[in-house]
Amino acid sequence: MHEGMSLLSTIHEPQDLLRLNYSELNRLAFELRDKIMTTVSRNGGHLASNLGVVELAIALHRVYDSPRDKIVWDVGHQCYAHKLLTGRFEAFSSLRKSGGLSGFPKTGESPHDAFGTGHASTSISAALGLLAGERLRGGPGRAVAVIGDGALTGGLAYEALSHAGQLALPLVVILNDNKMSISPNVGGLSKYLSRLSMKARYQRFRRKFDSLVKKLPLVGEGVYGGIVRIKRAVKAIFYTDNFFVDLGFEYVGPIEGHHIQQLEQVLKDVRKLDRPVVVHVITRKGKGYGLAEEDPGTYHGVSSFSVEGGLPVFRKGTAFTDVFSRLMLEAGRNDPRVVAITAAMEKGTGLSAFKEEFPHRFFDVGITEEHAVTFAAGLAAQGLRPVVAVYSTFIQRAVDQVIHDTALQKLPVTLVLDHSGFVSDDGETHQGLFDIALFRPIPALTILAPAGEAELRLMLHWALAEAGPTVIRYPKGPCPPEHDGFTLPLEWGRGVFIRRQGASLCLAFTGSLYAQVLDAAAILDARGIPADLYNLRFLKPIDEAYFVNILNRYELFIVIEEGARFGGFGEYAAALGQRENCSTRILTLGVQDRFMSQGSREELLQRNGLNGEGIARFAAGEYAKAPGILFSQTAVP
Repeated sequence: MHEGMSLLSTIHEPQDLLRLNYSELNRLAFELRDKIMTTVSRNGGHLASNLGVVELAIALHRVYDSPRDKIVWDVGHQCYAHKLLTGRFEAFSSLRKSGGLSGFPKTGESPHDAFGTGHASTSISAALGLLAGERLRGGPGRAVAVIGDGALTGGLAYEALSHAGQLALPLVVILNDNKMSISPNVGGLSKYLSRLSMKARYQRFRRKFDSLVKKLPLVGEGVYGGIVRIKRAVKAIFYTDNFFVDLGFEYVGPIEGHHIQQLEQVLKDVRKLDRPVVVHVITRKGKGYGLAEEDPGTYHGVSSFSVEGGLPVFRKGTAFTDVFSRLMLEAGRNDPRVVAITAAMEKGTGLSAFKEEFPHRFFDVGITEEHAVTFAAGLAAQGLRPVVAVYSTFIQRAVDQVIHDTALQKLPVTLVLDHSGFVSDDGETHQGLFDIALFRPIPALTILAPAGEAELRLMLHWALAEAGPTVIRYPKGPCPPEHDGFTLPLEWGRGVFIRRQGASLCLAFTGSLYAQVLDAAAILDARGIPADLYNLRFLKPIDEAYFVNILNRYELFIVIEEGARFGGFGEYAAALGQRENCSTRILTLGVQDRFMSQGSREELLQRNGLNGEGIARFAAGEYAKAPGILFSQTAVP
């Protein structure tokens, strides 16, 4: 290596790690952290979780032969060191940028990304499937699932553990225990793992005992059996219960997660076993960056920041999440029946203030979206008014619970879907584009889409007074400037006109696209094409008689929605217009029928023709296909 050259720049594939001694590996760990911090400070990304697994990533790639051996990173928000060690050093500056490296494992990006991840609790199922497939094909490869203690709260992980114990394949589950998911871990699992950690005395005894036995000359079966019985007796003292062992796993740990040599030795020993193993590794989230170590929740996912000064304190306008946070406090003060539920996303969904003021009416259920919804349904059945705050992309996991446990029983559960629509930089796994199509077909469910702060207030009040379930969806980002129309009272199944000037073209939109539609209207005005603007408000139910009357006022009616075009509101509107023999042409402008790779929200809107220019271009093109007609003065009821 040339003097001055970084070790990290010489790592082009995992095999390059084998030529380094432990002193060099520790230096490499420092360089990995420096590279991650420098890049994330520019591009944003997941910081604390990635800093915590640097040594673990090094040890895994020294022991396991990727890509023949499959390493699956649960959630995937801790994969940056893995990416840097598997040939992506040169491209790492493009992390999370449009056309660049994904912030999560992505099978199309590298053969070392064994399975695409982005949601929690999937790794054990995926790794077990990869291993079973390898064995069915007659291959010798191994599989490792790296799962955090937060992700281990998800029910899918337990289903996979149960099946893995049944199959008895040599699956290795690395339990990365850092006492955190995004918010601090809660519940029985966290206490159980803490209890296991306290029993490290047994593990130290076992390692010393095994080392001593290995030095003894060959002994007969009787002596060996006695040794095994001694170990079992000692283990019984320290392990009166071990969930993993009961499921059929060998349990090893807890192991210091920042000691490369110790990690490597344990992994080498584990690799020789022909049965499923859980390796319990203790790590520190944010390791190596003091601010992140002290506050790993805040430094979990960050936008660009100064490494020296930490995160910026300024905000670009008031975010929908902040408005919701204030409104929940008001609702909690006004109605003792209001309770709040989150799935390990207390800060991200804006419920921290509610928790502080009403700790007994706040429930963090861990990464268990399905349980969160059904738990809320149980609370509602007892006369309470539960509000479940969750990101749109994660509510996908609880569709059956929304249908079977909530809507079918007409229970007053309010589902608040933050991060609906496009989400900057996180890529395909985090886009909130499917909630409209998933939930519109469900009977007895109301779906509301606020365009600004005043409408969000009106809609939360509406939802908390409803007799059945309600979904409120809004984007990640600041509220737009207010419009007088946002303050008009809600009317069942009806939207409001933001602009009505007797045009033959109407642009109807879901609330999150108000700013873009306003820009489009200004561009169309400059081209001599007037357009009325209709804020839908309700995506379900719809006052169909009222809506049909509106449709018949226009020659061209375009529904613009920040969601999947197929199965969305626009398709419903077109079908309604056809069924009622409306005279208007009804078109839909929505998200293309493909998964959306990372980019800023503005870039993603532009890609899909949903920015101001794109909407105006589409509307002008369709408007030009049919000359305008005289505007009907029929009054809208």
